[in-house]
Amino acid sequence: MSKDVKNRYSDAELEEFRILIKDKIKEADKQLHLIESAYRNDLDNGTDDTSPTFKAFDEGSEVMSKETSSQLAIRQEKFIRDLKNALIRIENKTYGVCRVTGKLINPERLKLVPHATLSIEAKNMQ
Repeated sequence: MSKDVKNRYSDAELEEFRILIKDKIKEADKQLHLIESAYRNDLDNGTDDTSPTFKAFDEGSEVMSKETSSQLAIRQEKFIRDLKNALIRIENKTYGVCRVTGKLINPERLKLVPHATLSIEAKNMQ
């Protein structure tokens, strides 16, 4: 194996990614809180004064809104979990190593998708 080939990111590079990921987690937590608040507000916004003609539509709309909020919350929770798993990989010094090819994932990709575990090469193989 050539000495030019890196098999992991340096501690300094990992620290930069740690800061980026922690910032993303903070932002994702804020967004999750907003989604959850919107969901709770949907529960509080009654339609008691709505005419009977529109009541069925309002109930259907309310159910769809709750389902959408729930789906958004689930996706956001998964995103946060994936980011936290990336922090564990940083601790283990395995962050940024493609789990299929074993090569380093392009740092630009990691800046855009900090929880990525596959290189573009591996993604294209799927």
